[in-house]
Amino acid sequence: MDLDEFRSRINALDEQILKLLNQRAEAALRIGELKRRQDLPYFVPEREAEIVRRLLSLNSGPLPAEGVKAVWREILSASLALEHPLPVAYLGPPASFTHQAAILRFGSSATLVPARTIAEVFDEVERGRAEFGVVAVENSTEGSVNVTLDHLIDSDLLIAGELSLEISHHFLSQAPEVASVRTVCSHPQALAQCRQWLTANLPEVTLEEVSSTSAAAERAVGDPTVAAVASELAARLYDLPVLRRRIEDNPLNSTRFLMLGRRAMPPTGKDKTSILCSLKHEVGALATFLEPFARHGLNLTKIESRPTKRRPWEYVFFVDFEGHLETPPVQAALSEIRERCLFLKILGSYPTA
Repeated sequence: MDLDEFRSRINALDEQILKLLNQRAEAALRIGELKRRQDLPYFVPEREAEIVRRLLSLNSGPLPAEGVKAVWREILSASLALEHPLPVAYLGPPASFTHQAAILRFGSSATLVPARTIAEVFDEVERGRAEFGVVAVENSTEGSVNVTLDHLIDSDLLIAGELSLEISHHFLSQAPEVASVRTVCSHPQALAQCRQWLTANLPEVTLEEVSSTSAAAERAVGDPTVAAVASELAARLYDLPVLRRRIEDNPLNSTRFLMLGRRAMPPTGKDKTSILCSLKHEVGALATFLEPFARHGLNLTKIESRPTKRRPWEYVFFVDFEGHLETPPVQAALSEIRERCLFLKILGSYPTA
C-alpha cells in the first residue's frame, strides 16, 4: 500500500476505535448507576489494575507496554469521570511534580484539586472534600519528606498506593542569561537536589524557599531577576524560557509519592505494607522488633526513625515491607511485633509501584 492507502486505513481504524470507546462509555454510565443504587465505591483501583494486567498479557505489540498503560490510564480516567467525578488533592499550583504524579496515577479526567501545603492535602481527604490525596514522601537524593511523615503519625488516613516519578529540574526565567538572575526560588527539596549546580553557577544569588516548584514558576513570571527551579510542564504552563535543562545533581533523581485515602485496599498479589511504631527503651529492642520479619520471610524495603515532637527524644519508626495485611505471613509477623512495641499503627497495605 502507498501512503494515502495507509492513511485511509488508519482513518477507518480510528472510527472503529471511537465507536468502541463510546460503547465502553455507555457501559461505564450503566455501571455508575448500579453503584449509586447499591452505594458501592466508584473508584476501585484493584479493578483498574486487573484490567491493565489482563490487557498487557494479551498485548502482542508493536505497541509497547508503557504505551498500553498510558492509553488505558486515560480511558479508565474518562470512564470514571462519567460514572462519578473523582476529586484528588495534590500540592499545587498546577505543574508541580505532585500534579504530574496525580495525572500519572489518576489520569487527566480526574478532578484535580490544588492545595497550598501538604497539610492541606491531608485535610482535604480527611474532611471528604477529596477522595484521594497525593503527597511526596521521599526523594532518592535528599531522603524523606519530613512534613509528610509527621502528618502520617497523627492522621487517620490510609496509604492507598505509591508511585515513583523521575524528577528533572530546569532553570526557568525571563532573564536574558543565567548571570542576570539575582534570586532563585523553589521548593526546599528542589533547591537541595540542585545544590551543586547552583553553587557552581550562581554562588552569590539569594535562594528563596516557596511551597512548591510551580509556586516558584509563578514567582518568576514577570520578574527577569528571578529564576525558578521547576519542571518542563511548569515552563510551558507559565510561559517561562528554559535557560538550562536538567540541573539536578543526581541524573538518577526520582521521588516516591503516596496516594492517601480513607479505605483499605484489597490484596493484588504484589503489595507493600507500611507501619509506624515506638519501641521500648531497652538493649536489643530494635533487633527483637525486626526478628519476626526475617522469620516470616518478609522483605523490609525501608526503616526510618522520626521524632514524635510530643516528648523530647521520643521517636517512632516508619517501616515498609513487602506483603499485604490480609496474608498469613504478615498477620503472623504483626501479631508478634505488636507485643514488642509500645505503640503500633498500620498505615496501610497497597499495590507496589
